[in-house]
Amino acid sequence: MKSTAWNPFESLAEEQREQLRAFERMLLAFNRKLNLVSRETSAFFEERHVLHALALSVRPFPTGAVVVDWGTGGGLPAIPLAIRFPDVTFHAVDAVGKKIRAVAVMARRLGLDNLHVWHGRAEDWPGHAHYSVSRATAPLVDLWRWHVAVREELALPRPEEAWPPGLICLKGGDLTREIETLRSAFPSVEVETQPLEPLLGRAYFAEKHLVSVRS
Repeated sequence: MKSTAWNPFESLAEEQREQLRAFERMLLAFNRKLNLVSRETSAFFEERHVLHALALSVRPFPTGAVVVDWGTGGGLPAIPLAIRFPDVTFHAVDAVGKKIRAVAVMARRLGLDNLHVWHGRAEDWPGHAHYSVSRATAPLVDLWRWHVAVREELALPRPEEAWPPGLICLKGGDLTREIETLRSAFPSVEVETQPLEPLLGRAYFAEKHLVSVRS
């Protein structure tokens, strides 16, 4: 029986695939000295890091949009998304200097002119964005609070299939309490969750979700 799982790699040009392979090589090289990703996952990098990040591309970001990645760590999901959407501007934010410096080097070597880095706490980022993304960085209520502080209206036309402006993040485990806390603090929010295992067709993603928040 043919798999019905969605494969985000199929929509990539060969140049983008090579950029992702180069990203993997660079990040794993940095990881020998820096704790950017768990070393236990190094042998499964494409699945557990790149594919995971690209799950956020199940819907596109509109051309000209601005996206901020809170707590980017080793550039995830910012770098794979910047490769996937070259006409979208990404800002990678992290409070750990050695991590953000590594991301800056990788972005420069990959030729990602649409990716900018910023070292500091999320609460202090001085920019503005239409979208926020994150991978296992902070509770939903904190992520949404950071987003609300920097969000601006999307003035450009948004294709129907594109993400509505808001927070789109990757989360694992039981999210019941996180969502309850978020709704208690921000009663008007709309929250949607999508399990990743049926989307991506990989057992590794059994308890992982894609969460979108907007108001």
